[in-house]
Amino acid sequence: MREHDLSNVHWRKSSYSNGEGGDCVEVDEGIRVRDSKVEDSPVLVLNPSAWADFLDALRR
Repeated sequence: MREHDLSNVHWRKSSYSNGEGGDCVEVDEGIRVRDSKVEDSPVLVLNPSAWADFLDALRR
């Protein structure tokens, strides 16, 4: 497993997240994803191509 420096990550919450139990995910630069309810949760790191494929699939 490879370590990633997350000290300068600027997380952005999903527009579907709210303060009433609707928290879901946060992303950074489209390649890092984590659970927005647990700030120290594991981070899923994707390559840009995989992220683009994921977003394309959501749009369809």
